Amino acid sequence: MKIIVIGGGPAGKTAAVEAAQIGEEVTLIEKEYLGGKCLNEGCMVVSGLNDVAKFMDDSRRFKEMGIINQIPDLDYENIAQGMRAVLEKIRAVHEAETSEVGIEVIEGTATVAEEGQSVTVNQEQIEYDQLIVATGSSAFIPPIRGVENASTYSDVLNFKKIPEKLLIIGSSVIAAEFAGIFSLMGSEVKMLCRDPFLEMVDDDVRDYVARKLLDKVEIMDDTQASEITSNGLYVEEDFMEGEVLLATGMIPNSQIVEGVVDLGGHREIVVNQKMETSREHIYAAGDVVGGIGTTPVARMEGVVAARNACDVSAEVDYRLIPNSVSLYYDVAFITRGDGSEDIDETANFKASIPGFAGPGSFWRVLEGNTGFTKVKVDTESGSIKDISHISPTARTSMAYLARMMRDEYKFHDFDDFLETHPSTDPVYKLLRFFAKFG
Repeated sequence: MKIIVIGGGPAGKTAAVEAAQIGEEVTLIEKEYLGGKCLNEGCMVVSGLNDVAKFMDDSRRFKEMGIINQIPDLDYENIAQGMRAVLEKIRAVHEAETSEVGIEVIEGTATVAEEGQSVTVNQEQIEYDQLIVATGSSAFIPPIRGVENASTYSDVLNFKKIPEKLLIIGSSVIAAEFAGIFSLMGSEVKMLCRDPFLEMVDDDVRDYVARKLLDKVEIMDDTQASEITSNGLYVEEDFMEGEVLLATGMIPNSQIVEGVVDLGGHREIVVNQKMETSREHIYAAGDVVGGIGTTPVARMEGVVAARNACDVSAEVDYRLIPNSVSLYYDVAFITRGDGSEDIDETANFKASIPGFAGPGSFWRVLEGNTGFTKVKVDTESGSIKDISHISPTARTSMAYLARMMRDEYKFHDFDDFLETHPSTDPVYKLLRFFAKFG
């Protein structure tokens, strides 16, 4: 069976590897770099910059405490250069992984035939038995006058220096992450939020983020830019000076199959639980189908698409998805992509606790900023309904906690839980509290 995958990001590359490991002949078409937006412009870029930002914040703290004598100067161009070298190294790993399982990788831009089963790339027509479209998404550019003067996430590594003043248009995860990064690097940052700030997280978590983790950022609610200039923007008649960064969401790159498969209201490719499109023999996965839009979800969708393309039945499961925001601490939470449960209706008790002192939080004890954890439960059934967790290790632990919730572990199961020490994870303590007194 001949399988063609278009797009080498998390969904496409994972789908290609899965199909190849099943034993099918796979061709992967990628127009630029393997790894997609996550590796080359998104998650890994945020990770690298955030490491530097946290180092600078720690340096200022240690200077104030007399532990070090001076705060180092940052050279942003050298940061970007170093990050490009790291990204190139990671891309080489992706290339090796595809090569080792026998995937043919073609660099180029593909078009999908409206009739028949073929794609064209580099003026060559290739027939397929099954096609998986994983073309990702691009930054949504809002209809604001002068918007061409603004940057997006894809421009961040091209900055010549750390902006003195940065105006971020957006209210969601990526907006918060860049606000945190550049504020800790020394920029004066304002966030212009048309929609509620981080509306996908718990209210108490949002409050902690604003007060403790983005305390150097001015978060402006219910604010829209009316015009963007080369050195700032207008909110109605008021001018704000600074470089403008758009973080206004993503739009699916579905143009390649427009007129071939059904598209939704946001131009996403419409798929079912098996990642099948409206056209037989065509599947889709990742950002191009809309939805949650994280790398792990894209990989899950890629695996499901590949298995069904190879006649191995599988379905996606969006019930409990671990999610996170990269700030000085990880801000981790649960996303319910299937909309199956109203947490506030099914949870009858909730409790919260400050983070613990330990690796990554020890030196912030004196300022009362060690993290925050909140758990919601149903005391009658023992079910864990929701967990929100802010700590240096929240991102890692949340993946396992989400899996345990999916497997219907009860808080009583944590009565004899044995933790590691020292740890900054207080989730187990809350669950043991519920087991004892719930």
